[in-house]
Amino acid sequence: MSELSEGTTDTAEPLDRADRVDSATEAFVAHRNLLFTVAYEMLGSATDAEDVLQETWLRWVGVDLDTVREQRAYLVRIVTRQALDRLRALDRRKESYVGPWLPEPLLTAPDVAEDVELADSISMAMLLVLETLGPIERAVFVLREVFDLEYDEIAEAVDKTPATVRQIAHRARAHVAARRTRVSVSPAETRAALQAFQRAVETGDLQSLLDILAPDVVALSDGGGVRHALLRPVVGAGKVARLLASGWYKRGVERSVEPVQVNGGPGLLVRVNGEIDGVLAVRVENGCVTGLYHVRNPEKLSRVERETAVSR
Repeated sequence: MSELSEGTTDTAEPLDRADRVDSATEAFVAHRNLLFTVAYEMLGSATDAEDVLQETWLRWVGVDLDTVREQRAYLVRIVTRQALDRLRALDRRKESYVGPWLPEPLLTAPDVAEDVELADSISMAMLLVLETLGPIERAVFVLREVFDLEYDEIAEAVDKTPATVRQIAHRARAHVAARRTRVSVSPAETRAALQAFQRAVETGDLQSLLDILAPDVVALSDGGGVRHALLRPVVGAGKVARLLASGWYKRGVERSVEPVQVNGGPGLLVRVNGEIDGVLAVRVENGCVTGLYHVRNPEKLSRVERETAVSR
């Protein structure tokens, strides 16, 4: 009888543990896309964001869920702290990065563009502006302006008082506003501009490029020291048009472009001799192309072969 009782006791504890893990898994999966988006916006790197999610899961699975009032807020707190740790290490890596650094591009679903706030927050232009903020400022801005967390929730995530968080949020908001103008662009206007730009790129027609490029257009590229890229930004319709018309850094290759959604906005997937060579995120304002972000570093192209789910 005692052997049977001991056997029953031995199996009960693993079952309870399994139930706890199942509950933790269910909550984590329910919020995974949100957590990934928080980490990605803080880091600008999908690879590092996935690592942060793994670290978040390892900590989350050890939490006593009975003590958690709001699972979403608790998970966001964990992922924010892990992202802050990773951000400092990532900043050190950027110091030794070969050539200009651009965020890792994401192939996103068409419906992401319908959420204007989300699409703007993950755009290449916004991510580059966020790069100019300090780690805590970046975390506070993302959590408040993008995900609309309360100040006390953010305070717990960044280990500051709510009053301090309010001050940081104000400074970060002013900093971003001074460097990032927001212009409302209709989907139809975006499609028309991208189609015109694609035709101009495919034909290499200089006048067609000049017609679609804004006078102050800026072109940036990232090759990671592995692929040829611009060493500094190229500014102005004439310079950018000549650059594109000359064959995109290479001659004598079979090049094709395919329209895609990149970071919630328009873009072109570039293939050379049938293989993915890079992705070109395109910023459109007032019917013209105002920004081009060309990522060629092979280590940053894993997310352009399939869509990545993001959410707020």
